[in-house]
Amino acid sequence: MPTLYYAVGACSLAPHIALEWIGEPYEAVRVQYGSKELLAVNPAGAVPTLREDDGWLLTQAGAILDYLAFKHPEAGLAGGDGLRARAEAHRWSAFFSSDVHASFWPIFMPYRYTTDDSKAARQAVVEAGQMLVAKKFDILNHHLDGREYILDGGRSVIEAYAFPMIRWAIKLLPGGLTDYPNVQALHDRFAADPAVQHVLAQEAGK
Repeated sequence: MPTLYYAVGACSLAPHIALEWIGEPYEAVRVQYGSKELLAVNPAGAVPTLREDDGWLLTQAGAILDYLAFKHPEAGLAGGDGLRARAEAHRWSAFFSSDVHASFWPIFMPYRYTTDDSKAARQAVVEAGQMLVAKKFDILNHHLDGREYILDGGRSVIEAYAFPMIRWAIKLLPGGLTDYPNVQALHDRFAADPAVQHVLAQEAGK
């Protein structure tokens, strides 16, 4: 049985959702960043970390999602069959990991992006990060125009990857998702999914 190490509010929510969609037994272990428990399995002290029964470890959300999709083809989470479908899945996985997720870092940790420790300087970094996120959400919102899913092959691990970042945007962009109605619609569909609700309740400790 695989074990997922996750932290509340992190992108580890994505593989947690994917595991729930797959429907096979798994264990989810809540950890703190940099904790001894997490460092014992991942020296980087980061989540998500997936451990298989034989002790094999996999890190990085995009890699874990891709692994789960192809480990469990019966779940239909790869986003379609064929070379181009897989390329599209990798494209959007890279978009969320390299473009969207990275855009949030100045908001989460503005002190990393300025040597000026004044409140005004850090606020400027946060606002720059918000502008970066907004540009990426414009791209996603446009792509979703007339679409129910991100990939042509239907529901996939890519929606699972998008979901935690959309939740961040709701909280961290000044207008939330007001300017992104297609992204809001995607969020609402998946927020109503029973498996997603179960995972959110589990991570909230309910």
